Amino acid sequence: MEYDYIIVGGGSGGASLAGRLASNCPDATIALIEAGPHTERSLLVNMPLGIAALVPLRTKYNYGYETEPQPGLVSRYGYQPRGRGFGGSSAMNAMIYTRGHPLDYDEWAQLGCTGWAWQDVLPYFLRAEDNARGANAWHGAGGPLSVSDLRDPNPVAGRFVRAAVEAGFRANDDFNGPDQEGVGFYQVTQRGGERWTVARAYLYGHERPNLHLIADATVLRVTFDGARASGVQVVRGGKVETLVARGEVILAAGAFNTPQLLMCSGIGPADQLRAHGVPVLHDAPEVGRNLTDHIDFTYNLRVKSTEAIGYSLRGFAKMIPGLARYFGSRTGMFTSNAAEAGGFIKSRPDLDRPDLQLHFCAGLVDDHNRRMHWGHGYALHVCVLRPASRGTVMLASADARVAPLIDPRFLSDAHDMDLLALGARLARRILDASPLAELRGRELYTHAGQTETELRATIAAHADTIYHPVSTCRMGGDARSVVDTQLRVRGVSGLRIADASVMPTLIGGNTNAPTVMIGERAADFIAQTRRLGEPAAAEVTV
Repeated sequence: MEYDYIIVGGGSGGASLAGRLASNCPDATIALIEAGPHTERSLLVNMPLGIAALVPLRTKYNYGYETEPQPGLVSRYGYQPRGRGFGGSSAMNAMIYTRGHPLDYDEWAQLGCTGWAWQDVLPYFLRAEDNARGANAWHGAGGPLSVSDLRDPNPVAGRFVRAAVEAGFRANDDFNGPDQEGVGFYQVTQRGGERWTVARAYLYGHERPNLHLIADATVLRVTFDGARASGVQVVRGGKVETLVARGEVILAAGAFNTPQLLMCSGIGPADQLRAHGVPVLHDAPEVGRNLTDHIDFTYNLRVKSTEAIGYSLRGFAKMIPGLARYFGSRTGMFTSNAAEAGGFIKSRPDLDRPDLQLHFCAGLVDDHNRRMHWGHGYALHVCVLRPASRGTVMLASADARVAPLIDPRFLSDAHDMDLLALGARLARRILDASPLAELRGRELYTHAGQTETELRATIAAHADTIYHPVSTCRMGGDARSVVDTQLRVRGVSGLRIADASVMPTLIGGNTNAPTVMIGERAADFIAQTRRLGEPAAAEVTV
């Protein structure tokens, strides 16, 4: 089969790119290849509280990766759930819509990513967004990605917001507005009480005869004609075949699988490729380097109140009418995104932007919900927004079907532990404020009188990702960067990347919306190249 464009990966970057490109270039044929299944009819995906079942388990919807042992986390294996299926991680995330801070993108431009400053990217956020509150200078309406307020926030989440304000943090009802700092309820990517995946936004329900969706197909490598990407080798139904791209191949397989696929195709650190018997097409030392992720620590507290979600006879009794409400009117507890409230706070008042983020869950969340507890409770997460630790994604095998070696090197830089411990102390002020304290919660792994040494030991024993890996195929204006500022892979032609792996640094917030923005921008870059008939090769940099 031949197509004008082949996009690998149907997640947030790939789906937004495919949908927008198909609309921009109706005369072009586009194949969107996804290793996982269709998600359009999945109850667990579409029902927001299905996240509680999707995240903990490795299934057809979740790669469920594990990291290499982490010395900073007492040599534990970290857990990295990643979406598998159309919509990617937007089909199993907490649906939180945040963009990061405007200064994050201005820093991208200062680092050499010309054209990626806040004023450059804001129009793409607006174009993508359909905010139920309507359009203004900070929000879009009428775009494909539905953004709304929670239909039925849990009362315990409301207690968190009041407690945080009592503890001295300012209230904020819009983290994507003029000021990110403060605490409040998150807006979510939902429509009518259902999860609004990026696949539902850009793919499903749209009549685009030029866009072909290929499910349950794993790309093994990009094929080349000399140094030009000519297509992909793919396996589906047990058969290996080659699909031809007349124009370009675009990788959007995520921060783990995109660098893996580049290396399997001969683009990456030469010593890494030779060690696995992969012929070196282009020695690109930074492929798979610079892995950055939000390290997160969670307070878990048991409470007697059944306002919180939990497992008990009374809790199960609430779930039955809750399901009836969900199926009848898409309201009630099953519309919860789990992490309903939170905020962005500063560790010091003189900072130019928040450096810590909070997520509040109206239920216990222990070890990614893999460790279950009888009873009710709540969880308060705190994460470091701009960690200094850097990790890697390397090959375990030349076969792209074998999971890569993921090593975030969490807490390898002392700055991150220092800031996370400080964030935990600030979060405790919220736990001690009366709206939460009056629930008389009993902490699972922490206690109010912990010394600094004890707190740091608890963090090392329980901290892990909050699911925002980026930067493994860094964008930049320098010759060592993996892609240029139009997302073209250096050293070859006809190949781009459109996912979170290209972020030069980790933004201060959840990464789903920024990844959609990257897909939207990639569609415009490709459409412009098509109109002008330019070669899709990275700009020459010295």
